[in-house]
Amino acid sequence: MEMTISFEDGKKVNAEYKGMLIKTDQTVKAGGEGSAPEPFTLFLASIGTCAGIYVKSFCDQRGIPAGEIKIVQTMNYNHQKKLIDKINIDIKLPESFPEKYREAVIKAADLCTVKKHIASPPFIEVKTETL
Repeated sequence: MEMTISFEDGKKVNAEYKGMLIKTDQTVKAGGEGSAPEPFTLFLASIGTCAGIYVKSFCDQRGIPAGEIKIVQTMNYNHQKKLIDKINIDIKLPESFPEKYREAVIKAADLCTVKKHIASPPFIEVKTETL
């Protein structure tokens, strides 16, 4: 697996993966144009959207409409550590959602691959190489 990171003007940094271009930028306050999400925002979004695809797949497999389900992700910022120290994922289910699947849908969201990688992080090596 390989992803190529490239630079544009200003604070724009992009990733190309499997023929898709993922654009990032910094906020105006951070010297960017605010034209795309910041990389950290994409990281946070990957957690909620990953849980979401597992919830959606769970519902699809059982013929349960997922259109009214919402996932609300909240993050607690620890000012001392200057890091997020807690992320809550709340699955908001409509009243019509079958009661017998309420716990199972939580288990489905817990299967998120992004969450698993955070729990068991990969070793990240940074090096330089001459082109």
